[in-house]
Amino acid sequence: MTTEEAAPHDLESAVAVVGMSGRFPGAPDLDTYWANLRDGVCSISTFTEKELLADGADEAEVRAPAYVPAQGRLADADRFEADLFGFSGSEAAALDPQHRVLLETAWSALEDAGYAPLNAPRHTGVYVGGSPTEHALAAGTDPALAASIGALQVRILTDREFLAPWISYRLGLDGPSMTVQTACSTSLTAVHLAVQALLLGECDTALAGGVSIGSVRRQGYVHFQGGIFSPDGRCRPFDEKAAGTVPGSGVGVLVLRRLQDALADGDPVRAVIRGTAVTNDGSGKVGFTAPGVDQQTAAITEAWSAAGLEPSAAQYVEAHGTGTELGDRIELAAASAAFASGADTDIALGSVKSNIGHADAAAGAAALIKTILMLEHTTLAPTVDVTSPVAALQDSPLRLVTQAREWPGRPGLPRLAGVTSVGIGGTNVHVVVQEAPERRSPASAAPRPVVLPLSARTKSQLALVADRLARRLRDADDAPCLADVAHTLRTGRVGMPVRAYVVAAGVREASDKLTALAEGRRDTVTDPLGEAWLRGEEVTWPALDGAVRRVRLPAYPFAGESHGALTLRRPAAEATELPSSAPEDELDARVAALVIEALDLGDAAALERTYFEAGGDSLTAVHLAGRLRDEMGVDVPIQLFLEPVTLKEMTTRIVEMKQNGDADGALDALLAEFEAES
Repeated sequence: MTTEEAAPHDLESAVAVVGMSGRFPGAPDLDTYWANLRDGVCSISTFTEKELLADGADEAEVRAPAYVPAQGRLADADRFEADLFGFSGSEAAALDPQHRVLLETAWSALEDAGYAPLNAPRHTGVYVGGSPTEHALAAGTDPALAASIGALQVRILTDREFLAPWISYRLGLDGPSMTVQTACSTSLTAVHLAVQALLLGECDTALAGGVSIGSVRRQGYVHFQGGIFSPDGRCRPFDEKAAGTVPGSGVGVLVLRRLQDALADGDPVRAVIRGTAVTNDGSGKVGFTAPGVDQQTAAITEAWSAAGLEPSAAQYVEAHGTGTELGDRIELAAASAAFASGADTDIALGSVKSNIGHADAAAGAAALIKTILMLEHTTLAPTVDVTSPVAALQDSPLRLVTQAREWPGRPGLPRLAGVTSVGIGGTNVHVVVQEAPERRSPASAAPRPVVLPLSARTKSQLALVADRLARRLRDADDAPCLADVAHTLRTGRVGMPVRAYVVAAGVREASDKLTALAEGRRDTVTDPLGEAWLRGEEVTWPALDGAVRRVRLPAYPFAGESHGALTLRRPAAEATELPSSAPEDELDARVAALVIEALDLGDAAALERTYFEAGGDSLTAVHLAGRLRDEMGVDVPIQLFLEPVTLKEMTTRIVEMKQNGDADGALDALLAEFEAES
């Protein structure tokens, strides 16, 4: 198989990576992630005592000799553009930061693939997983939060069980939706399941990946002799001085489609997954948390067999590589056994954990995305902080990459790599990934002016959209065709309220006008459809000249505010006080306060809206009715929430029910109905 095109028999079992997005320590986007990897940057943070104490650390613990103030921290993990995803302020505050970040990353991954996140292809599945979090634990043990929004709502907003369903629900994706949990190998297992679902026809597009944000706080860890954590805050995979791993955070999502479909639909293929496999060590290891050799080897050989290739065809292996003595030794033995047969040249080896720490449920996604970026840039990134590779490598076909170098490939073969992930409990995953087939540029036509529509939620975000697109078009080595840019902007982005457009006939003209737009200068050339776009109308754009394709363009610049995170180290927030503008009558005031709190209204002025206008839904109705029954002894009929009356009038009726003793037991019926539907 050449790099230019896939042979017909390979198309049927190959899956294309058409989009991806991620955030990792030191990297808010994949461009920065790649620059850090290429340049050998260690993005593990070392914190000062002042920083740790300010974030709620225990002073005695921080000053203990065994405390290591290091972490692969994900910056701004507490920020979230809640309104974009339909969450109120109180819901966003309760929503686990993992859910928030994963939702935004899924959005960006679809945009990277050239698809509008709220208009993704039909039968799009979701396969993701996450880690345990401090926020979820704190939420589940906070009686005040349960009293405020309801115990069921707390669980739905914090439990990692709902990571996948929230994405499917908020983005309108109707394929299978599965939250995957295999410990450290979670996100690569999710990729395997998504690939299998695509090949079996269970979905036509899939989002796959994982997230791990144990805490948004700056925090270190306690090193124990013989434990898994590094004594010095650095992770050195396959180094003689390796003594443990470092906790890290991150999130990565990939958009997958069958290769045949991706090529037919003009998708921007970033890499090709040729084969995947999953095994488990069973009882064939020294302990539950220990890895095993045989089934790691089996995962590798089975994945390459599924790809129709010998393992010796690999040119690079991205290892799990935790930097622990036992884990590295077993993984090296397993990989050496798998790749040794028929190997006529050295196979490069690396581990991204040296750069970002161990991202737990997101570790496999971080590794796979790193490998795809290396394939795209034909460059092998170094494993950092390694000075003395282990002696066992001398008898292995694997050679640790410690300095960035070109990835030359082999004659007659495309660039091929294997990615391994290993989970506590024994679930081993291996994925065979290949460089993307060459995407030939369409025949150029005489340039004609085209409208490039842009939108965002705020003026500042719109300026960022314009500026980032202008920079993308100034990339002389990789500037996309302007017709493809227009097609992607028209069909691959969600129309938002703040809008603009430019009219240009060439990439350079478009870049200049976009820069001017970012600086506040509107294009002087007008267009009727462009003006309709500005007015917020749904525009039917005319066909563009020639065949057009989706292209990779900068994703939406999220600018959400901080919604914080719950912590076990800080005192619970004080109870919400009754607004000063609440009704004077004590009973009215109590009912109004409950309604205001449940709907996160802020003040009594919002009581002039109806229940649904104020953002109410069936789940909130269940909770509010439950509180009215438990705290005030009044059963409210569900019909009251459905009537087109203001919240103020609804409050008055509830008070009258209390005073008159009216009750019809509607809450029990509503709960039964809700349980049946769920």
